[in-house]
Amino acid sequence: MNEQKRFFKIFGAWNDEREEAWLSQMAQQGWHLVRPALGFYPFVQGDPKNIVYRMDYKSGDKDMAEYLQLFADAGWQHVGKLGGWQYFRKEAAEGGTLEIYTDNKSKIQKYQRVITLLIVFLPILIIMLRGAGERTFAFMEVVKILQIGLLVLYIYAIIRLTLRIEKLKKR
Repeated sequence: MNEQKRFFKIFGAWNDEREEAWLSQMAQQGWHLVRPALGFYPFVQGDPKNIVYRMDYKSGDKDMAEYLQLFADAGWQHVGKLGGWQYFRKEAAEGGTLEIYTDNKSKIQKYQRVITLLIVFLPILIIMLRGAGERTFAFMEVVKILQIGLLVLYIYAIIRLTLRIEKLKKR
């Protein structure tokens, strides 16, 4: 039976290329992703392989079967999803670079979909934050601090994704 391990790593939505590179490095060391997970990535040990991981963002289940079939037809294996992030892998050919998006416009659209989701949930977070301020219990103060931290993270993510889009537009 192959050994299994969990590795802890945190990546932001703007660092998807870093996450893909790390997953590929793990495969080269013989650790293959079982399924994506938030922070704790489960891997199974196997033969070291030159596997390329790529991520796409697609939320919702509308047209999911067709979407996954499109990738399968191109030789990509769907590893799983985490939120709206879809994880794919494919064994790399010698000297070749594998991409699911070959143009910057498609990459920009991917990051715009992530920003849209963040913006949709931002008012909910703000309303929750306002509601937490009406109570004086110590527990609610902790909740309020966590919500403020989440709000700051949201804003930071939107800024980083926007900067990523601007960088792609200049290429």
